Amino acid sequence: MDVKELRNQDVSALNETLIKLLKKHFELRMQHKSAQLDDASKLGKTKRSIAQVKTIIRQKQA
Repeated sequence: MDVKELRNQDVSALNETLIKLLKKHFELRMQHKSAQLDDASKLGKTKRSIAQVKTIIRQKQA
């Protein structure tokens, strides 16, 4: 997801996006541990997206 799109969302929508990303990251971790994940770079990308969403949430709350 693009950062500009994330900045336009309100905090409740960002929280929903965060929950979806956390679930996706968990599923990718389980696939990686069971050797079913083809592209391990997806783990890093979702982790970065989670960090971006958390940062934007904190900026909007301050």
